[in-house]
Amino acid sequence: MSTVASVGMESKQGLKLLVNGGPRAQKMVGIWLFGSAAWVFSMVILGGVTRLTRSGLSMTDWKFTGSLPPLSDEDWLREFDKYKQSPEFKRVNRRMSIEEFKFIYWMEYAHRMWGRALGIMFALPFSYFLRKGYITLQLGLRLSALFALGAGQGFIGWWMVKSGLEEPASEYTQPRVSPYRLATHLTSAFIIYCGLLWTGLSVVMPEPPAESLAWVNGAAKVKRLALPVSVLVGITAVSGAFVAGNDAGHAYNTFPKMGDTWIPEDVLDMKPLICNFFENTSTVQLDHRILATATLISIGAMWWSTRKLDIHPAIRSLIGSSVGMASLQVTLGLTTLLCYVPVSLGTAHQAGALTLLTLMILLNHTLRRPSPALLKSLPQVAKAI
Repeated sequence: MSTVASVGMESKQGLKLLVNGGPRAQKMVGIWLFGSAAWVFSMVILGGVTRLTRSGLSMTDWKFTGSLPPLSDEDWLREFDKYKQSPEFKRVNRRMSIEEFKFIYWMEYAHRMWGRALGIMFALPFSYFLRKGYITLQLGLRLSALFALGAGQGFIGWWMVKSGLEEPASEYTQPRVSPYRLATHLTSAFIIYCGLLWTGLSVVMPEPPAESLAWVNGAAKVKRLALPVSVLVGITAVSGAFVAGNDAGHAYNTFPKMGDTWIPEDVLDMKPLICNFFENTSTVQLDHRILATATLISIGAMWWSTRKLDIHPAIRSLIGSSVGMASLQVTLGLTTLLCYVPVSLGTAHQAGALTLLTLMILLNHTLRRPSPALLKSLPQVAKAI
């Protein structure tokens, strides 16, 4: 994708790079940031598996520094006794054995420790690159903000889990975490991931691929479409958190109708009315269906509207990939719904949402406007290959 080198080194004059120390330093920092982003991606997937296996409420306390897992039978019995005091055990898992408890405990423990390991994996290279002088002030401030947000994820995660350890308001209600807190936790993870990915791309590709002014003008036209489509992709992904938080995926496992109707009668049952969009299981699932359909149509419309534009091949490739990924994601969503949300398909659907978001980040980053120095060096039309 990086075709900037073809216009000569003079185009980089006046461009403020995020990394000092030359190409080798850029490569090292870029690999570190992409590795950190991939780690966050895996954290999101592991969090999804933890939720789908209903393991998230197995650990009833939290320490910022973490703790060792149970190492003896006595330790396991002690942890199991703590879990027995939780609403989930009393209302859902009264017949759970110690071996079954160990499974859900290990799932939640792995999720927490994987997050703490990410903090170490991020902080140590960050300190090294600072000492080497590779990190500029602009990059340092950006990474410090991302690190602070990552550290806050631990607090947000426990804040979310704590809501599921409280006694439900009704004796007929199953204990579960607050959908608002779950959506906050997932949205924060998305922001960290997108921030790391965007920053890594900015480090290794300080200029967007551009070989002519015609391609730059074409990219500007695509950008006007890509930005709102990207926002819609993000909103759709976050709406999935409310589907999960309200267990709305099990409300209606039919398509295209919801049960025997297109719109269930209870979609406006809750008062105040705004609660229907975030707490009513029927409305939450309907919202997600509408948003997913709108996302697929919008990405398809973006492809159709840009198919005749004179744009860089990398941009055209990313638009095509986004159409393919959006189609796959909708297919995964429907299959997950019709199969009553199995762990494997639910996890794949969550991974698909983040993959589609990744493609939109790549697309928007590639659509950036080049620096004035690069613009001055570009011909009107790209050379024929």
